[in-house]
Amino acid sequence: MSEQVLNIPTCKALFLGFLKLGLMGFGGVLPLAHRMIVEENRWLSTAQFTDLLGVCQILPGGNIINMSVAIGMEFHGVKGALCAILGLICAPTIIVLLIYQIYSQFQNLPAVQHAIQGLAAAAAGLLFSTGLKMLKPIAKSYLTASSIVLTFMLMVVVKIPLLFTLMILLGLNMWVLSLGAKRA
Repeated sequence: MSEQVLNIPTCKALFLGFLKLGLMGFGGVLPLAHRMIVEENRWLSTAQFTDLLGVCQILPGGNIINMSVAIGMEFHGVKGALCAILGLICAPTIIVLLIYQIYSQFQNLPAVQHAIQGLAAAAAGLLFSTGLKMLKPIAKSYLTASSIVLTFMLMVVVKIPLLFTLMILLGLNMWVLSLGAKRA
């Protein structure tokens, strides 16, 4: 993989970038975050984004909230983290307060219920698309492919919570890697 020259955002760019992300992210911002952070602004590479998302997923709180704080911290410390998180949450908070007032009045109408179902399907499609993009830099070994399959089986089929799934996978991966190290 060739080295990418990445851009270092200013605090203003962090605020505005995450503000835009917060305004565009109806039903989830992960697919949009990947596009904005990696493809458009080039603040992180795909591999860095994927690694950071992995860390953010095991932390309490929303993944994108954790990611905004981590990206802000990386570039400008606490000031950058505050700029990023405030940009991400200020507009959506105001919009949610306003829209909820309207939704509470009309939530039982069939047209509104169908619209919500359609939006949920679109959000699922966006998540699936982002997952495929994130697979590209990491799907290079049988261990990674096995971990993906095991994660699906443990979480979807067996219905083990994320934290326990991660602990099981960590133990299995460490065991497999130790076997490889003994052979070398």
